[in-house]
Amino acid sequence: MKKQLILLGLAIILGLAGCGNNTDHENHSNNNNDSKQEEKNQSGMDHSEMDHSSSGEVPEGLKETKNPTYPVGGKVILETDHMEGMKGAEAEIVGAYETTVYAVTYTPTTGGEKVTNHKWVIQEDLKDAGEKPYKAGDEVTLEANHMEGMKGAKATIDSAKQTTIYMVDYTPTTGGEKVKNHQWVTEDELSPSKGDDGGHSGH
Repeated sequence: MKKQLILLGLAIILGLAGCGNNTDHENHSNNNNDSKQEEKNQSGMDHSEMDHSSSGEVPEGLKETKNPTYPVGGKVILETDHMEGMKGAEAEIVGAYETTVYAVTYTPTTGGEKVTNHKWVIQEDLKDAGEKPYKAGDEVTLEANHMEGMKGAKATIDSAKQTTIYMVDYTPTTGGEKVKNHQWVTEDELSPSKGDDGGHSGH
C-alpha cells in the first residue's frame, strides 16, 4: 500500500511538472508567434509605406521644365533604389519640373521609427517655404503626403540641390502592381531607355 502511495505521489508530481513544462512551452510558443506577428506587422507597414503611387497632383506653384532632358511620355530606366524593385525598372515620364529638392529626416506623425535621408521632397512640398532654398540642418514642416505620417511632420534637411525632378510611372522589377505618378526622381537618377521594346538588359 505504501509503495502504491509513493508511486501515485510520483505520478502526480511528474504530471504536474509535465503540465508546467507544457504551459511554459505554450507561452514560449505564443511569445514567438507574437514576435513573428509583430515583425510581420512591421514589415507590412514598411511595405505599404513604400508604395509611392500618388494622384498625380503637384504642389501649387511648381513650374514645369520647358525643355527637359527626358520629355513627358518618354521612356527611361530608373537608376535609384529608393524602394525595392525600383533600380533597373523601365519608367515613363509623367511630368518634369524645375525646383530645389531635398533629402530629409523626419519622425512620422503616426509614430514609429524615424525615417532618415528620405528622397525626395521638393521646395513646394514644405510648409510656408517661399522661394528661398533651405540648406542642410534647417528645420522644416512637410506638406507632402508621399507616405503615411509624412504630412505635418517636422523634418531636418539632410541635403539640398537645384535640379529637374520627374514624376514617373513604373512597374517594379520585383513584380506587383504598377506604381503611378511616383514623386520624385531626380535627373541624375535616370538613364535613357534602349527603346520601348523591353530590350534593356538589367544590371
